[in-house]
This record gives sequence, C-alpha cells and structure tokens, in this order.
Amino acid sequence: MSDNLLQNIYNPKDLRQLDINQLPQVAQELRDFIIDVVSKNEGHLGASLGVVELTIALHYVFNTPEDLLVWDVGHQAYGHKILTERRENFHTNRKLGGISGFPKRSESVYDTFGVGHSSTSISAALGMAIASHIKGDFNKQHISVIGDASIASGMAFEGLNHAGVTDANLLVILNDNAIGIDPSVGALKNYLTAVKEGKNHRDNNMITSLNFDYSGPIDGHDIFAVIKELKRLKNIKGPKFLHIITTKGKGLQLAEEDQVKYHAPGKFDAGTGKIHLKFEENLPPKFQDVFGLTLVELAKQNEKIIGITPAMPSGSSMKFMMEAFPNRAFDVGIAEQHAVTLSAGMATQGMVVFCNIYSTFMQRAYDQVIHDVALQNLSVIFCLDRAGLVGEDGATHHGVFDIAYLNCIPNMIIYAPINEIELRNIMFTAQLGLNHPIAIRYPRGRGVIQNWQLPFEKIEIGKGIQLKKGSKIAILSTGTIGNNVIKALPEIKNPDLFSHYHFPFVKPLDEVLLKEIFIKHDEVITIEENTIIGGFGSIVNQFSCSNKYSILIKNLGIPDHFIEHGSILELQRLCKIDEVSLIELFDSIV
Repeated sequence: MSDNLLQNIYNPKDLRQLDINQLPQVAQELRDFIIDVVSKNEGHLGASLGVVELTIALHYVFNTPEDLLVWDVGHQAYGHKILTERRENFHTNRKLGGISGFPKRSESVYDTFGVGHSSTSISAALGMAIASHIKGDFNKQHISVIGDASIASGMAFEGLNHAGVTDANLLVILNDNAIGIDPSVGALKNYLTAVKEGKNHRDNNMITSLNFDYSGPIDGHDIFAVIKELKRLKNIKGPKFLHIITTKGKGLQLAEEDQVKYHAPGKFDAGTGKIHLKFEENLPPKFQDVFGLTLVELAKQNEKIIGITPAMPSGSSMKFMMEAFPNRAFDVGIAEQHAVTLSAGMATQGMVVFCNIYSTFMQRAYDQVIHDVALQNLSVIFCLDRAGLVGEDGATHHGVFDIAYLNCIPNMIIYAPINEIELRNIMFTAQLGLNHPIAIRYPRGRGVIQNWQLPFEKIEIGKGIQLKKGSKIAILSTGTIGNNVIKALPEIKNPDLFSHYHFPFVKPLDEVLLKEIFIKHDEVITIEENTIIGGFGSIVNQFSCSNKYSILIKNLGIPDHFIEHGSILELQRLCKIDEVSLIELFDSIV
C-alpha cells in the first residue's frame, strides 16, 4: 500500500483532490484510525464504522460546508469529524475540554446542526432547505443522514410528511443497518427488510407515496456505487430519498457479530476487537440492573405488571423483563411520546405499567406526561434512568432537568432513592397502588450497597429521613448525591455542627420535617444533582418564603448553563457537588 492518505487530509477540500480510485484506501485508513483511537479512549464505535464509505462519499461529492450535511443522533459522525479539521484533536473526543462525541454547531462550521437525540435531522435539513429557497439560493444541497431506527420515530415522519409537499432541495439518506443501539423493531423495520430482500412490490413504496424521488436500496459499502448515485441525485430537484444498506461495526469482525455490545464497547484491543475486561467482582450493582431484576421479581408476584421502554432494553435493563415475560414487556422503538401514552392507555385498563425512559429522553414526551397521564391521574410508574450527570455523552444527555419540569405538574409524585434498597422498595410500593403517577429518578452506573436483594418493605409516601443529627447547619439532599454528603461529613473539622436529611420525596415534600429543620437550625444547605433553578432547592426556598422563615439557605446543584462532557466526577467537581468540594464548603462555613 502507498503512503498514508488520511494524514494529508485536513478537510474535505483535500479529500476532493484525490482520484476516486484512492478512496477505498482512505476508507480503510479512516476505519483503522477510528478503531485505534476508540479502543484506547472509549466512545461510540459500531455506528461510525458502518458509515465510513458514506461519509467519504458525501464529502467527496458535495461542497461541504457550503452544502449542508445533517447527521441524525450523531453516534455515526466520528468519520465526519476526522475529515473536517478535527483529526489531530480526535484523541480528545468526549474528554473534559475536548471535542464533543456528537456534532455541535459551536465546534465546527461543518457541524450544521447540534444533535444527540434522534429523529431531528429531516426536520432540521428541511428547515434549512426552505430557508435557502426563501433567500433565493436554489443550488445549495441539504442532506439528512438518518438510521432505520430513528426514521421510525414520529418526528421523522412529521418531517417526511411536510417535505413531500414542498419543492425543497432535500436529500434524505436512510442508513439501513437494522439496528439502533438495540435491534430495530416494528412494522416499518419489517417493511424495510422486505424492500432489502426484494420481496416488496415496486408499486408498494411508502416513500414514493410521500412524493419523494426514491432510489435504492444500494450497498452502502460500495463507495463507487454510492458516489455515482449521489452525483446523480445532486442534479435532481425537490425531495429525494436514497436507501443504502450498511453493516454496523463494519471492518471489525467482533463488532459486526455483536452489534449491541460494540455500539459503545469501552476499551478494547484494536487488532482483535476483544474487549478489555473490567474487574467487577464484589462491586455494588448498577442501578439499571437493580431496576430490571426487581421488575422481574415483582412481575412474578403481580400478573398486572407491564414493562415498556422506547428503544433502550439493554441500556435500561428492561431486557430482563422482556426475556422473562415476553408478552408483558415492550420495546416500542424510538418513540417516547408513544411509550408514555401507550402506558396511559394500559393504566386505564388496570395494568401496572413501569415505563422506563432515560431522564433526558423523557423531555421529548412532556405533553404526554401532562395531558395523557397526570391530567387523568393515571398511576403510571415512570422510571427515569440516567437522572443527574451522565458523563461523557455531555449536554444532550444529562438528566438534570426532570425535578424542575415534573414538580410543576399536579398529581405527580417524584421520588429519588439514595441507594439500591430504596429503589427496590419504591418499585414495590408503587405497584401496590398509589392512585397517582410517580417518577422515580436514579443515576447511571453503580450504587453503594452489595447486599441489596433484601425483603421488600413498603415506603410511606412523602416522608423525609434524618441521617445525621447536628446542632447548627442542616444539609438537605435528595437522591444519590446524598452519598457524597455522607462521605464528606466525617472528613470535616466540626461534623457535630451539621445535620443531614435525605428527602427521597421531592413531591409531596415532607413539610412537617421541614418545619422542624427550620426551627432547630441556623442555616440550611440543599444539594441535588439537578438544575438549581426550579429544582429541589428552589422548592425548599419557596417553602421557607411561604412560611416566613428568615434563616440563610444555600442551594447546591447544577448551575444555570449547559454542562459539557467529561467524567461524572469531573463534572460534579465543576458543579462543586463532589465530595472534596463539599468538604471545603462545610469547613469554610464554620
């Protein structure tokens, strides 16, 4: 093989100087580069490996950044980042102060739209295309790259539906690999499979019926075929749709064979693909597994229990329920709004529904939570996974708004366990019947207790707990961030001055305990892994004001700006809610 080509490609202008016959070599080098860096640094692997040829072809054919390229979700955009002036910084991917793991407008002119959640690319690219027409630019190209899991979402259909009645210069590229993070599901997946296998009659094309110029399916790893088709489509006006077939994890055998595990595999051997094993014996369980295993345990006792997740059965550990009770557990695809209202419908018929959604994705179903669940006071049990700071995925994925956006909703109960046992017991309590919807928020990652599978105990609704008695200052925490307080207090100079109270219930708030706290202490500190504005601290402030207490209150939590990517410990330190920062604060007060 000749000299390395990739090292001389700074941006797409350099790529376009190459002869088309050199591009397969670039593809191999780009794959090797992604594998090498991600094997050491971790990150999203399989999705980016699957679109290497497409990425090169897009930047080769289109005049980016003048032509506008929008990636959906962004898991697949590593090759794009490397070819667009970030190869030398790619080793900082997802690290504190480094480049983002997702396309981000403030990072590069080539990142035309910031993403992290799915199914936005068609609407965004259509908006750009219509804007170009309004400005009199009829030559600019607007390209949306969307996966088969993402295109099944309601918002993607809304974008397709609108685009079909415009003359927008829009190209939608369906990257069809039959998998999102977990395997794709649903009737649309079955339709696309029939198309790929040639079992669908050409007249029965739903994309054509939406007024798109449909072409494909073509082999997305045949770079010459992809370039040829892109060049043809470049000269066709109006909405166009290109269906390409790819393999997630392409070029790394183990990643092709286990596409779920290699979506984001952690550190691995770049040569073999073998994942480096982490020493995980005698460690507390992940909250996700506590949820999943407890759900199965409860479902064995209560035949009315149903599990629902929007496309995250592995990440949320709903897979345990799906394996144990396949007729009572549902992966509905990337469809958070549908998941919530489906849960509501089941609840009207007496089902006990555990609807498991990442906190950051619950934001996408806000109206359904208010209108379809809370307004009708349906006792849906929302399990909000990844609440709080999530780490390297960054601003698009932190679950730091749910207390604020749920607290204002009538009928809603909000619960934040401090450990695995509380999570188990609130799940047990909720399925006994609450007559209200409840949101249970818990973080990504491991808990603090190894011996967590204890007999169930019913929790009294709305009660706070005193964890430590002190004489002067009361610390009020909610959720697992309270463990940082527990670890910090023995390390300070005057621990006897500090009381510590755990408020698992943010709503309803234990006002009886709060009154006792405000009477007995000179100062109050609230701490939460949620935005300060509108969060637990704000609720305590409102209580104090309403009851005309005059003591000083200090609120700790997520400040009023979007927190970027880094390790959870680094981000907690930035927000001054890590153990060391708390020790410094508590010592400074007295």
